[in-house]
Amino acid sequence: MANSSFDDDEFEALHHKRLSAEEAQALRNTLPLVTAWQVVGLQVVAGVLAALAAWALTQRASAGWSAAYGAATVLIPAILFARGLSRQFSKHLVRGPASGGKPRAALSGMGFFVLEALKIAITLVMFFLASRIVTNLEWLALLAGLVVTLKVYWVALLVRSKPKTSN
Repeated sequence: MANSSFDDDEFEALHHKRLSAEEAQALRNTLPLVTAWQVVGLQVVAGVLAALAAWALTQRASAGWSAAYGAATVLIPAILFARGLSRQFSKHLVRGPASGGKPRAALSGMGFFVLEALKIAITLVMFFLASRIVTNLEWLALLAGLVVTLKVYWVALLVRSKPKTSN
């Protein structure tokens, strides 16, 4: 293979600049912080609105309850996830990890994936129990409530990606 004049370090230096601690903090200050609890709060609002809309559009309470249950299949696991994250971060930040020498990031990352797996499992169980829990279940309304509540994650990402404007 012929030698190339391409230098990886030079290319990286052109496109990536290592930030100082002050520059990194200044960048963090320009980005809005969206907490897990704020996302859950927005999901509650979206779920209630979806249930009310389903009831208003169909004039059937069963559609409203179905949409509410669809929202709950997202909300209940999200609440448990946010609570788990809050407890995990407070344990690692305030008291330090009981890690036995393992790095904090590895434990936090592993905890995140365990919580996410539990969230998905609870969502699936609730989804499969829907026909036993909700009388006169309307699947389309349930799916509408579920999807509307899930879309809040995208709204949170859009809010997070927009820098704060300084006045």
